[in-house]
Amino acid sequence: MPASSSKRSTDGLEDVVGYVFSRPQLLAKALTHRTYSHEHPGEAPLFNERLEFLGDSVLGLLISEELFRRLPDLDEGALSKIKASLVRDVTLAGVGEGIKIGRYMRLGKGEERTGGRKKQSVLAAGIEALIAAIYLDGGLESARAAVIRLFDREIQGAMETGGAYDHKTEFQELAHREFGKQPEYRLIEESGPDHEKMFRTAACINGEIVGEGAGRNKKEAEQSAAQDALNRLAARRAEQV
Repeated sequence: MPASSSKRSTDGLEDVVGYVFSRPQLLAKALTHRTYSHEHPGEAPLFNERLEFLGDSVLGLLISEELFRRLPDLDEGALSKIKASLVRDVTLAGVGEGIKIGRYMRLGKGEERTGGRKKQSVLAAGIEALIAAIYLDGGLESARAAVIRLFDREIQGAMETGGAYDHKTEFQELAHREFGKQPEYRLIEESGPDHEKMFRTAACINGEIVGEGAGRNKKEAEQSAAQDALNRLAARRAEQV
């Protein structure tokens, strides 16, 4: 698949997604940004925005169905809150970064220069378009299998937090917006007896530690580290004003 002027195979992407296209032109369209189409009208007259539109609805249906199945005791409001946390751009971009969809996108030269392969909007649109392409190529069952494969970790996390907007989510959004990166968490220390364990975790961007936190379990420590990272980055920005 072309990435600007070079050709990149999409075999790796199909392997990660777990779906091989019978109509590869659908995948090509899903990975084509408007800017590339405008620069190469003969080669790529169509781009992914219509697929993005369809993918938004297909994803919403399949996420709703999966939550309905996994959480039989929750009411509409609670299910809607969890669903909203899963279909927003920051979650989609995180999934996109996880499968490295950015490296397969066909971007115009200007979008390439401005870091389009890491932009939250580009990654999120790519995921929605990819889901629509799978749906059109293989039907609803193929799309369902792909969504569960791609979003399983995010679904589990949202179920655990109830879709709450927490420090980790806020930090993830900031990292994508300002650095074009998915934050990472590194366990620094584990101490104490088994019944009173304490975990110390670092929040990192591009390998740099930007926050640290402690908790009685890893998730609590990561939340604390994300909060510390948000505070430090806010202080850093204030100093630059």
